[in-house]
Amino acid sequence: MLRFAIAAVFGALSLSACAQPAPPAAKAPAAAAAKAGPAATANAPAEQAVRKALTELNPGFQVDYIGAAPFPGFREVVVSGQLLYVSDDGRYLFQSQPYDTRAKSPANSEGLLGYRRDLLAKANHGDRIVFAAPNAKYTISVFTDIECGYCRKLHQDIAELNRNGITVEYLAFPRMGLGSKDYTDMISVWCAADRRQALTNAKRGGTVAAKNCTNPVAMQYALGQQLGVNGTPAIFAPDGTQLGGYLPPAQLRAALEKLSAKR
Repeated sequence: MLRFAIAAVFGALSLSACAQPAPPAAKAPAAAAAKAGPAATANAPAEQAVRKALTELNPGFQVDYIGAAPFPGFREVVVSGQLLYVSDDGRYLFQSQPYDTRAKSPANSEGLLGYRRDLLAKANHGDRIVFAAPNAKYTISVFTDIECGYCRKLHQDIAELNRNGITVEYLAFPRMGLGSKDYTDMISVWCAADRRQALTNAKRGGTVAAKNCTNPVAMQYALGQQLGVNGTPAIFAPDGTQLGGYLPPAQLRAALEKLSAKR
């Protein structure tokens, strides 16, 4: 499996989140096409070198996105949902979120953020379980699992997050994979007459009444994999920035304010 191969070669990211026990990778979308024009032409040799290096490393690697990194000399690459950085000559590669010491925040390129926004836009608002703030200033997309301790901790903060003007939009990410009890329980939550209450009950350890219907759980799970989610909760800001795993309300609000001030 491609995600196993990447993890074996490059290691895994560490977040305050419940780790996913390596399910089969979802089929990745077609590689993002580079925009035509002078910039694309100038970047072509580097892109070719990077693709060649990745193919030589593992012919099974599929590049979902490639663009200029937020620092010189490297390409930013998404392979089977995993974010990598490869030098323009294809020789050096690392898997770690770079940090901008001047901005005092993770370094993200506009290209990568746009790629993530496009993926998140595929999850319809009506398919999410939304806890809306009365006077919302920020909205976060959160991939969640009903069994995850950190997810339950975040859900306990819902009232405080809402008071801080943060609307929480949940997407399903059953860490145990498709076909697991976790997966069928999350389908039951998404099929409940009152999804918000069903999710709250499930995260309190309550019994989930079996339900079935046309539901978005598998689609949202695949979407999470395309975004590189390998643990829950996985929190995404509106601009596509992944804010990490669990964050206390005050810290999450501060992170959102900082992002907003930059734009």
